[in-house]
Amino acid sequence: MAHTYPPLNVEIRTPRLTLAGATDELLERLVPIVRGGIADAEPWPFDDPISFYADSPEREWRWMRGIWGGRSRMSADAWRLYFAVLVDGEAVGMQDLIATDFTRFGTVSSFSWLAPGSRGKGLGTEMRAAILQLAFAGLGAREAGSDAFTDNAPSNRVSQRLGYERNGTDWDTRRGQTAQIQRWRLTREVWERSRRDDIELGNVAECLPVLGITPEG
Repeated sequence: MAHTYPPLNVEIRTPRLTLAGATDELLERLVPIVRGGIADAEPWPFDDPISFYADSPEREWRWMRGIWGGRSRMSADAWRLYFAVLVDGEAVGMQDLIATDFTRFGTVSSFSWLAPGSRGKGLGTEMRAAILQLAFAGLGAREAGSDAFTDNAPSNRVSQRLGYERNGTDWDTRRGQTAQIQRWRLTREVWERSRRDDIELGNVAECLPVLGITPEG
């Protein structure tokens, strides 16, 4: 089904998964995972404030309101694209792409989560590779950033595997407690060296005007 709002029609397909624009129907399919708990064990992976630390059902309500609010605030100055992660048709997580003043700086960052039962299978690396393909090949990004708490080993390993370079540290809080953040940076030049040819982008051109991006050529 084609949606009137172009970001909901964007798809990124890899041999292992699909990132599909997070429609309300896909969000409903993800609700049981959110309700069951994503931040289910220490070390806590997310910084404050985030709905995943709230009690159910406030957790699900805040999570959905956050996505709806993000859609409504999308402009050339700041945008966030939300994707459901589909594996064999099953919704197992989300992968977001975020930018501020993209037309001037060409920089993006990412945020993602997976259902507990889908972790440890290489999907985190695959979905990050997919969103990087959209950022660099589809949107013309110059640089991608990422960050994770220093004890969030899975997220930091994904960044290392995909060629990101360490880009300093910072501090943030999670559940009210301070913890150190590792920052990462991936330039377009480094991404090009290991660029994959098995990731397909769909319906990106129609999305560019929503993001304030002028197509090349």
